[in-house]
Amino acid sequence: MKKSLLLALVFALAFAQTQTVARAADPYEINVIIPLTGIGAFLGTNEATALTLVEKNVNAAGGIHGRPIHFNVQDDQSNPQVAVQLLNGVIAKHVPMLLGSTLAAMCGAMLPLVKDGPVDYCFSSAIYPPKGSYMFSGNISTKDLLAVNLRYFRERGWKKIALITTTDASGQDGDRNADALLALPENTGVSLTAHEHFNPGDVSVNAQMSRIKASGAQALIVYAAGTPLGTVLHGALDVGLAIPMSTTTANLSYNEMKQFSSVMPKELYFTGPPGVALDAIPNGPLKNAVRTFVNSTRAAGLHPDIGLLAAWDPALIMVAALNKLGLDATSAQIEDYIQNLHGWAGAYGIYDFRDGSQRGLAVNNGIVVRWDPAKDYWVAVSKFGGAPL
Repeated sequence: MKKSLLLALVFALAFAQTQTVARAADPYEINVIIPLTGIGAFLGTNEATALTLVEKNVNAAGGIHGRPIHFNVQDDQSNPQVAVQLLNGVIAKHVPMLLGSTLAAMCGAMLPLVKDGPVDYCFSSAIYPPKGSYMFSGNISTKDLLAVNLRYFRERGWKKIALITTTDASGQDGDRNADALLALPENTGVSLTAHEHFNPGDVSVNAQMSRIKASGAQALIVYAAGTPLGTVLHGALDVGLAIPMSTTTANLSYNEMKQFSSVMPKELYFTGPPGVALDAIPNGPLKNAVRTFVNSTRAAGLHPDIGLLAAWDPALIMVAALNKLGLDATSAQIEDYIQNLHGWAGAYGIYDFRDGSQRGLAVNNGIVVRWDPAKDYWVAVSKFGGAPL
């Protein structure tokens, strides 16, 4: 009887140890809510690809404390209501963190739900979470990027500016920031000759482009992402508007450049992060971080662009937090870690979250690039901050 009891105990202990090892080997899941369908899919599908690369790289390096990670990606369909439904499901799991969404409308709808956690790292530059909150915002802010854009145009001598924006949340953000920046002393002498709007679903903006042409504008800023940008480029071609144009970071998409090649203006500029300007970065931690991003994407047969960039740094910052704090870290611990993170080099720049911006990036991280068909990629035309080269 004693021998049987001893054997049973040995088997029970062995089974328990096996189960513990199995659980330890299970991937640590990080939930992600992004648009894989709908108007934001041109970004979301690339973000999902970037997360696959991060997952592969992290796991190849041993995971987090020896445990692999896995990004559980869910499709919000570019719909704020769906994003909220998915977020409620994630919150019900009592997880400490998540990533997403991609566009301002979805992140804005999600923001009130994470006021007490979990930590949510949104990928949009057009969302401004309250200081000290549980939501962080990816990319350089829309306002800072527009400041870089205006400085470049101003110092090139293009001071008569036209603006066309979509009527959605991202376009409204562009409107507000343009008004605020044009009122600053450094932009004295810069005038807005035309300010036009259109719905993202409109198939023509020829009337708006005709008014911009008649206004005498020397350059045009386009706040429209994805298909709506194509609508504007078609409209410019239709009415014969041939002036320098700039557009948002969201359009730093290689696939878009191919898609719009037949209507591409002679000069199309973008304000963006260092991740699309490797050759313009001096040697140091920033260039090393950008090179890692570029090499990883090219090794996978991909073109390093904003879709891949948008998710790259946020994912790695979350991984860094877990490496530092351990896999049992709480939302409060992760939030505190990010709030105090500084000197961290990523593909978007050198981060310092102590500025209270909830994004850790500022105007000096932005750079102006131009699409170069001959090089089949973007080339830097400004210094960091927007001063022309």
